[in-house]
Amino acid sequence: MPLFLPRRKIPPLALLFLLILPSPGAAAPLMGYIEGAGKNTVTVTQAAPFGGSSRAADLQRAVSGNLALLPFVEEIDARGVPGGAAVEAPGGQGLTFERFVLAGVNLLITANWVDGGHVEMRCFSAGEGRFLFGNRYTVAPGQEGLRDMADKFCANFLDAVIGNGAFFRSNLAFIRTAGPRKKDVWVMRPNGRFLRRVTNIPGEALSPAWSPDGRFVLFTHIDARTHALGVWDSGRRTVQRIKFPGNTVIGPAFMPDNRVAVSLTDGRNPSIFLLNHLFQKDRKLDDSLSIDVSPSVDASGTRMAFTSNRHGNPHIFLKDLRTGTVTRVTSAGRYNTDPSISPDGTVVVFARRDSGGHRIYAYDLVTNQERQISFGPGSDEQPEFAPDGYFVTFMSTRSGQKRIYVITRHGGAAKLLPTGQGDASFPAWGPAARG
Repeated sequence: MPLFLPRRKIPPLALLFLLILPSPGAAAPLMGYIEGAGKNTVTVTQAAPFGGSSRAADLQRAVSGNLALLPFVEEIDARGVPGGAAVEAPGGQGLTFERFVLAGVNLLITANWVDGGHVEMRCFSAGEGRFLFGNRYTVAPGQEGLRDMADKFCANFLDAVIGNGAFFRSNLAFIRTAGPRKKDVWVMRPNGRFLRRVTNIPGEALSPAWSPDGRFVLFTHIDARTHALGVWDSGRRTVQRIKFPGNTVIGPAFMPDNRVAVSLTDGRNPSIFLLNHLFQKDRKLDDSLSIDVSPSVDASGTRMAFTSNRHGNPHIFLKDLRTGTVTRVTSAGRYNTDPSISPDGTVVVFARRDSGGHRIYAYDLVTNQERQISFGPGSDEQPEFAPDGYFVTFMSTRSGQKRIYVITRHGGAAKLLPTGQGDASFPAWGPAARG
């Protein structure tokens, strides 16, 4: 039974969905609706394009490819719409939605090609027959022009549906295996565009982290003799290694002011230090006799999640960097690692090991409630919040190889991101570009 019925009869669940969809330009709390590990989805259909451009089919395929990456979206084949998917008026006046509602469509996308280089894209709530958002886009020549436009539209789609379109505006860094003891840093858009290797030095790169300004990617680098802090400078297109006394560098993470939190050794166990803007050691951010690693800092720079064994087994802790207060986040399980705190500082995602491998959990720091958001198969590790604080990437072995997947902070159907050949791990989100 579709969530939406014709306007004369709207069931309570559909009414809730309609109420939380935005008017153009407003942020919608759809994050509160799409929850429960794939139990709820938004169904979307693209109507037959209007205007007859020869590029229309390619654009629809590019949009479909992007929508397929979203864990809460299910695209319904337009061929299943009774009477066909052609629309009478893509601008909205005179547009009838009943046959789309009968096909189970929640959101209807229309495209009106003004000419070969301009297209008007709109999105409607099919059940209410209401316009949600729309823009006129300039489409540059060639396939890349179409893909650029598809990315812009899908970013606007997320702006309207979840209130933030950063997913399609961001870059993703990750580690790809090139051979025995050879791992490099790669970057791409989440949909696989602009995939490229940015480091190619002997040894193994691990745990990349983007600077807030998007210029640097830091990473742990291990060669045959030393640990070092790796630095890729995207402006100068250079890579360097910075060594520290103690020969331990674990899990760098940027602060919002471009300083760095990283685990280094100045005694028996690693501690979390602050590095200045020149990546030089400044001071300790947490001073204990335990093993403290994997810092993750929120967008305000005041809350830091990290892993520590100060109570025996590895667990997740939270430090208020203003007051110095440390609180324990996890108490269940015997092995909790890889914390990532949301930009707004309200949720920590992390990996917990159980009898079947690792699974991703989310801990709500406001309600103090914990929930499992990934369910395998295989082992799920290394979760990382996207800049929007909604999507979460992680590494999983569910396919038999290490691959990178995306879910939401509420769970949902894990979607594979296209990282190319070779094991892929340690996803890290870069800042979102405007527009």
